[in-house]
Amino acid sequence: MSMPTVFKHDGYRFYFYSNEHLPEHIHVENGDGYARVVLETLEITDSYNLNSKELKKVVKLVQNNRKKIEGAWHEYFS
Repeated sequence: MSMPTVFKHDGYRFYFYSNEHLPEHIHVENGDGYARVVLETLEITDSYNLNSKELKKVVKLVQNNRKKIEGAWHEYFS
């Protein structure tokens, strides 16, 4: 299964799967840590091996790059 990478920052990889579903969201991994963030609400809907400080950083990075992520989502899935 393809996992297009949208961008990387400070060791975090922001990506989605090629067969994604709504709501629009982004997957984030760093080492063995993982989180899934819904773009509209910035809600973390799944995570493991990331502490609260790391999760706050992930949400901030998603917030700061939301337009890029949304653009990549629409480009890839249209």
